[in-house]
Amino acid sequence: MVRKLILALAVFLPALVYQQLQPPPPKICGSPGGPPVTGTRTQLKDGRHLAYLESGVPKDQAKYKIIFVHGFDSCRYDALPISPELAQELGIYQLSFDRPGYAESDPNPASTEKSIALDVEELADNLQLGPKFYLMGFSMGGEIMWSCLKHISHRLAGVAILGPVGNYWWSGLPSNVSWHAWNQQLPQDKWAVWVSHHLPWLTYWWNSQKLFPASSVIAYNPALLSEEDKLIMPKFAFRTYMPQIRQQGEYSCLHRDMTVGFGKWSWSPLELEDPFAGGEGKVHLWHGAEDLIVPVSLSRYLSEKLPWVVYHELPKSGHMFPLADGMADTIVKSLLLGDQPPQA
Repeated sequence: MVRKLILALAVFLPALVYQQLQPPPPKICGSPGGPPVTGTRTQLKDGRHLAYLESGVPKDQAKYKIIFVHGFDSCRYDALPISPELAQELGIYQLSFDRPGYAESDPNPASTEKSIALDVEELADNLQLGPKFYLMGFSMGGEIMWSCLKHISHRLAGVAILGPVGNYWWSGLPSNVSWHAWNQQLPQDKWAVWVSHHLPWLTYWWNSQKLFPASSVIAYNPALLSEEDKLIMPKFAFRTYMPQIRQQGEYSCLHRDMTVGFGKWSWSPLELEDPFAGGEGKVHLWHGAEDLIVPVSLSRYLSEKLPWVVYHELPKSGHMFPLADGMADTIVKSLLLGDQPPQA
């Protein structure tokens, strides 16, 4: 009897543990039982759909065409808030989209740091943006800018990288630099990021269990906000469309973001060469010195080692600086016209 009980437990317990570690299947938009499709979408070659939003002047009247890549726990509605006046003055068309798994874009179960860059290129082709376009990305979307510079630089007219997430395991980062950045995180974020890198199969369970604190970024911990961020955060934290962002399941968007962004890359941004060596464009890197969500030290080091990057450090700003009044226009004019931001 005892032997049979032990045998039953030996079979049952591993199966139970395995079940707890597995994320639920995503609730695909437009599928039976899934959320409805309410936005405009385009289909990629592999059959997935990307939802997108156009703003600014009409595409056929635009002098400048910009694709914006949103950050963590965001969607197409979180495009850079360029003023209508500047968009009209300069002739700016902005295209934002839901990254795979967010809001109304289909998840990509095979996502990598390269696949999102190819998604951006295919989106541009589907919407007929022409041979070259400008690119901007914020936070996790800022990290994606490095992938786009690696894989689709021939399509880019200029790039703005805003408060980018960094991967502490990128090759070429000195240990003192990566450790300094690493230690700027809260303890629970160190663990969440470590799991994403070393044990990606555990990421869903780690961030959904209730035994101990998981990612403070997912939980919107106010300890991560600088003084300036505390003033800006209401614009971000109380978005009316927030329930739509994670509607397909947190694993398909947030957790996959973590396993890709903090995963094992086969290359490093430090290996990149100037994509605009002929002088036809620029790469601008912006970071707030008071950023408590994404440590500024990695951006500082990258800008030192990549002399072709135009670095803008904002001494009093935190992570949410692109949403500060007038900042979006400053970023865009710097990218498109080469304007220098006012000195703080």
